Amino acid sequence: MFSKVNKAGQTSGAPDAPRPAAKSGVPSIISADLRITGDLVCSGDVQIDGWVEGDIQSRNITIGEGATVQGALQAESVRICGLVNGEVRADSVVLEKTAKVTGDILHKSLAIEQGAFIEGMCRRSDPSPVKPASIAPSSPAIPAASNVGDAEKKAVTA
Repeated sequence: MFSKVNKAGQTSGAPDAPRPAAKSGVPSIISADLRITGDLVCSGDVQIDGWVEGDIQSRNITIGEGATVQGALQAESVRICGLVNGEVRADSVVLEKTAKVTGDILHKSLAIEQGAFIEGMCRRSDPSPVKPASIAPSSPAIPAASNVGDAEKKAVTA
C-alpha cells in the first residue's frame, strides 16, 4: 500500500517477506464491543474486555470487569475481574472483588479479594511432583492383620 515503485516498475518493499516479531509491552486487546468465537493463542499479553467463547492461551491474561469468557484459560499469570466459565491454569492467579469464576483453578499462587465468587475447586499445582517409583519402602506400610493365617503372613512379609 505504501511501497515505493522504482523507475523499472518494481516495488521496493517485499510484501511477502516475513515481518520481525514486535517486542512491545502492549497487550493484545479484545475490546468491550468485540465478540469472538474461537480459541486465542498469543505469546505475549492478552486483555479481554469483550466476550470470548473459546480457550485462551497466553503469557499473561487479564479479564476485564465487563468481560465474559466461556472457555479455559492457560497462562503464566491470570488476573480476573470479570466472568469466566471454564478451567483456569496459571502459575499466578489473582481474583479481584468483581471476579466470578465457575470452574477449577490450578495454580502455584492464588490471591482472592473479598467479594470474588468461585464455584469450583482450587488446587495448587506442585512444581516438582514426587515420582512413585523413587519411593522405596523399607518395611511394609500396612502391618499384617492379626486374623491373617500363617501362610498369608509369610506371603505378606516375604
